[in-house]
Amino acid sequence: MFSTFNFQQFISAFIVLFAVIDIIGSTPIIIELREKGKDVSAMKATLISFALLIGFFYAGDMLLKLFHVDIESFAVAGAVILFLMALEMILDVEIFKNQGPMKEATLVPLVFPLVAGAGAFTTLLSLRAEYASLNIIMALVLNMVWVYIVIRMTERIRKFLGKGGIYIIRKFFGIILLAISVRLFMANITLLVEALQK
Repeated sequence: MFSTFNFQQFISAFIVLFAVIDIIGSTPIIIELREKGKDVSAMKATLISFALLIGFFYAGDMLLKLFHVDIESFAVAGAVILFLMALEMILDVEIFKNQGPMKEATLVPLVFPLVAGAGAFTTLLSLRAEYASLNIIMALVLNMVWVYIVIRMTERIRKFLGKGGIYIIRKFFGIILLAISVRLFMANITLLVEALQK
């Protein structure tokens, strides 16, 4: 199993998921939820998010086959989503409006859509088009550990980084995400064109 481990793939997958989940960028939302007296459980949020993401990682292929969609097409669609998410982060615009009907803070909006949202689901399947599953899962586990730490230490992180620090980190990972989305798009659109030409 560990013969498929590739450190470069692991780091790359970790950075992509880190940028997409963007738990640091979500700290102002978590702080606001707590200030409103809503219960936010770090352990519950992390475990449910991980279960949803790992479930989609393994069952996503079956769902795609059900709708006769190949992984390359999904990866191209995912690249477009990542591109739009990167624009949100860089330009401070809201493209995806989260208007769920539920009021429970740990599940909505923390688990979905902040941690285990459409972007993360799309990213996991998009990464499968390029990387070995082991590297992606290890990257996801490390991200979930990071998510737990950040939710637990939200107030300390806010004080340490300040609004300016959080803003800079968000911009930095927005640019990385933009570059990754372009590379993901180009790699998979090439495969699709080659498949059509055969």
